[in-house]
Amino acid sequence: MLISPYGGTLVNLVAPAEELDKLRDKAGRLASVQLSERSVCDLELLASGGFAPLDRFMGKEDYRRVLDDMRLASGRLFSIPITLPVDPGPEMRLDREIALRDAHNELLGVMMIEEIYESDPDEEMVKVFGTRDLRHPLVAEMHRWGKLNISGRLRVVQLPRHYDFQDLRLNPTETRARLEKFGHNNVVAFQTRNPLHRVHEELTKRATKEVDGVLLLHPVVGMTKPGDVDHYTRVRTYRTLAERYYAPDRILLALLPLAMRLAGPREALWHAVIRRNHGANHLIIGRDHASPGVDSTGKPFYGPYDAQELVERHREEVGIGVVPFSELVYLPDEDRYEEISRVSASTRTASISGTQVREEFLNSGRLLPDWFTRREVAEILAETYPPRHRQGACIWFTGLSSAGKSTTADVLTVLLLEQGRQVTILDGDIVRTHLSKGLGFSKEDRDTNIRRIGFVAAEIVRHGGLVICAAVSPYRGTRNDARNMVGEDRFVEVYVNTPLGVCEQRDAKGFYAKARRGEIKGFTGIDDPYEPPDNPEITLDTVTHTPEENARLILNYLVREGFVKEL
Repeated sequence: MLISPYGGTLVNLVAPAEELDKLRDKAGRLASVQLSERSVCDLELLASGGFAPLDRFMGKEDYRRVLDDMRLASGRLFSIPITLPVDPGPEMRLDREIALRDAHNELLGVMMIEEIYESDPDEEMVKVFGTRDLRHPLVAEMHRWGKLNISGRLRVVQLPRHYDFQDLRLNPTETRARLEKFGHNNVVAFQTRNPLHRVHEELTKRATKEVDGVLLLHPVVGMTKPGDVDHYTRVRTYRTLAERYYAPDRILLALLPLAMRLAGPREALWHAVIRRNHGANHLIIGRDHASPGVDSTGKPFYGPYDAQELVERHREEVGIGVVPFSELVYLPDEDRYEEISRVSASTRTASISGTQVREEFLNSGRLLPDWFTRREVAEILAETYPPRHRQGACIWFTGLSSAGKSTTADVLTVLLLEQGRQVTILDGDIVRTHLSKGLGFSKEDRDTNIRRIGFVAAEIVRHGGLVICAAVSPYRGTRNDARNMVGEDRFVEVYVNTPLGVCEQRDAKGFYAKARRGEIKGFTGIDDPYEPPDNPEITLDTVTHTPEENARLILNYLVREGFVKEL
């Protein structure tokens, strides 16, 4: 099918019904590639036309042009690389078909490999994300992507199965058809990965009125920033708001299975292309659009208005206008919101920051005030967010072997139990005996071991538990992977900063001596590097402080952060 520019005819990669049985039979004889969650999301939007004019994972020419110019080889605007990373292997050969499967081994499609080329992660980090900082979730994630990218014709057997909110999961064609029935020329889309508060409600209603159109409330329900409110909770709030507080002839709620890259300005332009494909011709873009927050030095990754400016420069080409997210404040004496630029300095205003939302309300078990959030939304959020002292957190000890990680962790465990918190310990040695049995000590195996610990820790935290991880974890990138799995605001990195000479003196098992003699190869601190954290939450001195003193220092930090209720 020929693909028209944005908003025109959409590609459909799902194979016709009469071909499906043959494709399934063929796929059973093909080598398979198991797609990551990110690639599954990408495949769904490729197949449905959400990424039009793109109709496949990018080949080398598209990839290079997107990195350099934010354009496909055809010249069409496209600002984010959509690639399929794989590891080298005998099945990766040109002119060979492979089956694409999800994590449950469900067949999604068949690809003819027409291109195989090396990715350039370092260049991609700099050009797409503007940083190599491992605190950026995608920068950390890219370190574990496959070394090769493959591309070729796709025939999709089935789209990923979704059992939740099925009536809201509209593909681009369905979304456009629904929007046309409203009978308005203008559609303003609102991109969100967060719950909607009254200020967002006010903003979207004003934008809809301004363009005399329909609001496409289009939340992302694929991959967002680690630690974000889960999409089940968010969609419940969106549905409640849409049904009770918006005019039914002025709003369409539809879900977008997008895997965000958190690439700031480039991502905003990408969002504009995607929303144009879904039928919108305006997009609300706020401050720090699609930003992951701050880097390892505490500075924002992107300027607050960079995204608005980039999309505005390309509005004519994409065919989508920018509705800037004006800063609104609440006027309690008048019970309304107003743009801050129109409010005099003497006028009484009220506002609640994101930090206050988390710390003073959600984390303390208090409902958000009605002027800030609709009562129904506040109650849904309260169901998901128990008080902070009943939420999960991960205390991640890192440092050289014999630095004192396990000893301090043991003392901390006792102190936490005394405070009434249940604790799980994932000690490096114990994990290698059970969870990671069979792994060696190559960099790849060490990374695998740490990611396994991070995965288990994230699950414990998600279910409200405290978990203490004590492992050398020598590489920053892998530790940041663990941080991203757990969530930035639930991860406490504790750097046990013990000098190498002291660690060698304490080494009862004699590992350092064996490494010095060459009997052990690749031993951290001797012939393999240890990369200390750039900005850990806590740094411990085990030379001048006892394990109990250090454990109490950590406990005090957890009390201040609200993870432990002060007795």
